Amino acid sequence: KGKNADCYFGQSLMWSILFSIPFVLCGILFPANILKILGADASLVKLGTVYLRIVLLGSPFFMSNHTFTAFTRNDDAPSRAMLASIIGSLFNIVFDYIFMFPMKLGFAGAALATAISPAITMAICTTHYLGKKNHVGFRWVRPSIRHLVSCCQLGISAFVGELSSAIITIIFNMLLLGIAGNVSVAAYGVVANLSLVAMSIFNGLAQGAQPLISKSYGEGQRDHVKSLLRWSLIASAVLEAVTILVVWGFTDNLIAVFNSENNQQLLDYAHVGLRIYFLGFLFAGINIMLVAYFSAVDRAVPAITGSLMRGVIAIAISAVILSRLFGINGVWSSFLSSEIITFVVLLVLAKAGEKRGLKNEI
Repeated sequence: KGKNADCYFGQSLMWSILFSIPFVLCGILFPANILKILGADASLVKLGTVYLRIVLLGSPFFMSNHTFTAFTRNDDAPSRAMLASIIGSLFNIVFDYIFMFPMKLGFAGAALATAISPAITMAICTTHYLGKKNHVGFRWVRPSIRHLVSCCQLGISAFVGELSSAIITIIFNMLLLGIAGNVSVAAYGVVANLSLVAMSIFNGLAQGAQPLISKSYGEGQRDHVKSLLRWSLIASAVLEAVTILVVWGFTDNLIAVFNSENNQQLLDYAHVGLRIYFLGFLFAGINIMLVAYFSAVDRAVPAITGSLMRGVIAIAISAVILSRLFGINGVWSSFLSSEIITFVVLLVLAKAGEKRGLKNEI
């Protein structure tokens, strides 16, 4: 449905630009005030104001970049989207150094490299949109609330997924600080950084499978959808097993990367925490894939519910209850608890949808 796809591409791009305007205005008018609200002292405000101003002025690039890469990937050009993302990231890394040191721009140079990198990514994606194999055209349209709502119904699951890491960090930091002090918070920093790497792997797998499943679903190829889902879940399960084996087999080596001062208390907290926390990946990868699947087959309710459960509701409730019952180990085990709860909820929603006559491949 080329015309309809053009419309959604235009709507997504237009709304991204419109939503970026408040951030741009904040960057122009009061970046220093934002830093003060976030707790920066006078010296940090002086250092960070120029950086934040430039980054906020680059908001249209950051937000539009998601539209460009997503539509490129979904329009049968995943390699182009991947190449664009890699080159944009490499540009950021290399020009961080060039702008900051040889050109002596300091923090402003770092901000410029960060702000320009999504423009590089979009420029490479544009080569697909201008090519012969493109099925999604540039067509400027008036903003439509109806199309925005339609997009958000399926996109809110990804939004919650991105937001959840911040929510989890805040909850865990508050609980750990009250239970065991600053060292336990530092230990969670180790766990969180390694978890971010694992999550990136499963998110990448889900984002790779999503357009394939969506395309087959749109073409009415139910058997192909079922096959793609099966192989995606198998891949997730294998990666989950490998992830846990690596973490349990090299626990102290992984912690040592973050513990250059050889703090024994940090090692003790992180050793136990890393092993318990990563048991949650027995279910996390599969849950991420199921949420992506429901989004791909136009099942907004289970997609949103799954994201809210694992990203906000289940993890928050589990962390609070288990921390009171088991202390610091309860905090570590809350990730596993929330993923189990989410998995059960997703299966219940899938079965409920099947009873209502909705096609279900699970």
